[in-house]
Amino acid sequence: MIHFDITKLKDDLKNLEIQTMEQDFWNDNKNSSAVLKQINNLKSKIENYSQIDKELNNIIEMTELLNMEPDEDMAKDVLKATNHLSKEIEKLEITTLLSGKYDYNNSIITIHPGAGGTEAQDWAEMLYRMYTRWANDNGYEVKELDYLEGEEAGLKSVTFSVIGPYSYGYLKGEMGVHRLVRISPFDAGGRRHTSFASIEVLPEITEDIEVDINPDDLRIDTYRSSGAGGQHINKTSSAVRITHIPTNIVVACQSERSQIQNKETAMKMLKSKLLTLKEKAQKATIDELKGVQMEIGWGSQIRSYVFCPYTLVKDHRTNYEVGNVQAVMDGDLNGFIDSYLKFQLKK
Repeated sequence: MIHFDITKLKDDLKNLEIQTMEQDFWNDNKNSSAVLKQINNLKSKIENYSQIDKELNNIIEMTELLNMEPDEDMAKDVLKATNHLSKEIEKLEITTLLSGKYDYNNSIITIHPGAGGTEAQDWAEMLYRMYTRWANDNGYEVKELDYLEGEEAGLKSVTFSVIGPYSYGYLKGEMGVHRLVRISPFDAGGRRHTSFASIEVLPEITEDIEVDINPDDLRIDTYRSSGAGGQHINKTSSAVRITHIPTNIVVACQSERSQIQNKETAMKMLKSKLLTLKEKAQKATIDELKGVQMEIGWGSQIRSYVFCPYTLVKDHRTNYEVGNVQAVMDGDLNGFIDSYLKFQLKK
């Protein structure tokens, strides 16, 4: 059972706000940034609760009036308000599950196609569109960081950030291999094909989180940006690729207008990867983590998207499934996200 303790949240907020009034609070930038992030997080939860409480009281008052004097139009308004409130309560319930260390942070997502050439590359682009649609529908901003086009269609890889509160918390469960079954649009014989793509989801590391990186461990290359873009595309060597030599982790960014900005963004991406690597190293060796987490193929998928011979999207961890595959591809992912968060709570 999920318990939302509003009194404790208000007490925590009050204590944090008292800290900001201490004389030396702003001298420690790292600590002050962390405290301010916690304050914004708590304020958001408290405001959501207050709005729900206000709407609930309004519904109660309207219901009491209906009991005294029935009115068809008012009854419809009460039903509509109740349905809306039910969804808001469910959203608040899910938010209480987002209590991980980095859940409030922005997320950095990388999509790689599996083996299969054009088929897999097209599937990777379909997933990119799906997550972009989800982000837009849920009030998040998407910022493309690096994009490598496929040879005939689709993409070879894409890295993008999803910006907004709890972005990482909501999307962390999307990490893994995603499987597609469909009649191939690239097969003249109209045969059924299975394609795979992997999703990597990392939290964006904020300034208050320290990650030590030795500059001597880095190889930094610059190159001309490629693909669709603004006026600087293919004109200047503004794109940046950074290789962390000890782990062979490679990150790249070409979305910004200047080489300096691309380098700063790429360093954020590298810090996110190294921090995740460091935390996972408590359970496994660095050598194990450097390899492919899961083979992008049969038996490793977390979710299947079936277009033919029937339509079904199924999460193999939670067994949550829906038959409207097109809605899912248009960004309707909240059912899968919510079921995964609740599933994690039971583990």
